[in-house]
Amino acid sequence: MSQPVAALGAISALVLLAACQPAASPEPPLPRQDNSPIAEKVEVNPLKDAYFGDLHIHTKNSFDAFIFGTRATPDDAYRFAKGATIKNGAGADIALSGPPLDFLAVTDHGEYIGIVPAMRDSNSPISKTKTAKSIFGIAATNRRANFLKVGTTVVNGEEIEDIYDRAHMNSVWAETVAAADRHNTPGKFTTFAGYEFTAMTQVTDLAAANLHRNVIFENEAPDQLFTTLDSTNPEDLWAWMNQQRAEGRDALAIPHNSNASNGQMFANVTYDGSPLPEDYGTNRLRNEPLVEISQIKGTSEVHPSLSPNDEWADFEQYEYLIGSTAKSTPDTGSYVRPALGRGLSMKNNPYKFGVIGSSDTHLGGGSFNEKDHFGKFPHDLDPENRQSTPPKEAKQWPKEAEAKVDLIATPQYGASGLAGVWAEANTREALFSAMRAKETFATSGPRIRVRMFAGESFSPLLLTKPDMVSKAYEGGVAMGGTLKSKDSSPDFVAWAMMDPAGTPLQRLQIIKVTSEGERIFDVACANGKAVNSETYRCPDNGARVDLSTCATNDSTGATELKSIWQDPEYAAGEKAAYYLRALENPKCRWSTWDAVRNGTPPNPAMETILQDRAWGSPIWVTP
Repeated sequence: MSQPVAALGAISALVLLAACQPAASPEPPLPRQDNSPIAEKVEVNPLKDAYFGDLHIHTKNSFDAFIFGTRATPDDAYRFAKGATIKNGAGADIALSGPPLDFLAVTDHGEYIGIVPAMRDSNSPISKTKTAKSIFGIAATNRRANFLKVGTTVVNGEEIEDIYDRAHMNSVWAETVAAADRHNTPGKFTTFAGYEFTAMTQVTDLAAANLHRNVIFENEAPDQLFTTLDSTNPEDLWAWMNQQRAEGRDALAIPHNSNASNGQMFANVTYDGSPLPEDYGTNRLRNEPLVEISQIKGTSEVHPSLSPNDEWADFEQYEYLIGSTAKSTPDTGSYVRPALGRGLSMKNNPYKFGVIGSSDTHLGGGSFNEKDHFGKFPHDLDPENRQSTPPKEAKQWPKEAEAKVDLIATPQYGASGLAGVWAEANTREALFSAMRAKETFATSGPRIRVRMFAGESFSPLLLTKPDMVSKAYEGGVAMGGTLKSKDSSPDFVAWAMMDPAGTPLQRLQIIKVTSEGERIFDVACANGKAVNSETYRCPDNGARVDLSTCATNDSTGATELKSIWQDPEYAAGEKAAYYLRALENPKCRWSTWDAVRNGTPPNPAMETILQDRAWGSPIWVTP
């Protein structure tokens, strides 16, 4: 049997370290983790507020996180999101770089959930199994290879019988749900029970394509999870979700890292290669109305080779199949923007989705800030893994400097991303309803807010009105909605607000996607500059970064950008999807911050600056 390293997403010689560490004692259930009482009255805003959260968090209960040293629990993850400091698994303290989050879901891998900690716990019967002894036993010889077998079964769906203890996994899942319920404080901090369905398809003997989904439950959760050890086919996951919904348990599945799917995430055939059935689009969107567009393993908006006319397409590109040194093919089926275009040409469009961001942290807490980026795994703070400062304490880089990648691509990890939701209240019901309606947005880390409406009669004066939002709702549709096309272009209300603690905005863009291609339009520029009517680009606003100090000239940016915009290339009767992208002024990437603190030049093989950004869910204009 082949052993695809991508099955693990993260396996190395740290298996040996995990085997030698003392076993943790079983943890009793914790009481409610919020010192304040549950809000008796939840504030409701019919015009909606922006809430920020993370729907992709791993703790020690994920097989890959534990083997790398993560010991954070679901309770730790919720405490982190509310502002507490926790340990990263390698002795370092980690904390949020901004204010508390508004919502969170712990999404440990459903496959073998909680099994690996039990394999190493001498008090658990699972530690007495042949498989556990081959990895954690004193006489174990080839621990890494034996652990790889665990990951292999996640790909092929053939569980390892002696450790596949369904009762134990159910108990760990029950405690995960209980932790979410303990920390849920309607109106203040919202939690969702969730898990990751870790689907992959083998590409080579040592690499697999990523088809992972995070499954988020609105309220009640089932007693037992559906994982790739039940079926590796995401379409079978949807059937299970449909059954859960019929029994009163609504859920969403959110695909992520389509950038590493080798074209399979947004394919034009089914999982087994058959033609799409007539109800495929309806079924997929019922279960997957959202896609994770940005996270620590790169951004899945688009690839530069697919969008050569987009100057900002080359942003935090993750080049590899997950957990592998094999390169992922930049196929149109791997990225959000071309998938939007593909869907417009398909009957019963299955790719009419909204977008969010999330972290995919395996530490119990996400890293969203370039200056203080602490990575995805415990060892990501190790200078040798980061590769952001010269080796062996040198002061200069060798001529052949490169950012080497083994199973873990620490140099390519980004400080990303966040989910944004426009909702009437910070409650499970309101947030989930907004996510299902796709009134959502994503950021690459900062708390940038973006909002868009489309209608037929929005005057430029609307931007100055105190009731702008209510008028926009009355006269049009919000992000995630569909507008029937007319003979002339709709009026788009485009709006972006900078992170109050972040970097000013440089430009606001609307990206138009059709089945024939794409067009990028700048619609608002910093400092009140006008968009060039021929190139549809803002002039250079003079934003610069001093790479020796990471200092920026922030006066060149804007705190807010607004525009009423019409499509100058509108064609009556054409199907199109329009979405917002807001770009900050340039800033130092985390690797450059490391170099500045070290007093050495940045690694010439790594990007030195970037422009953090936000993306809004599309509005579709169709006949």
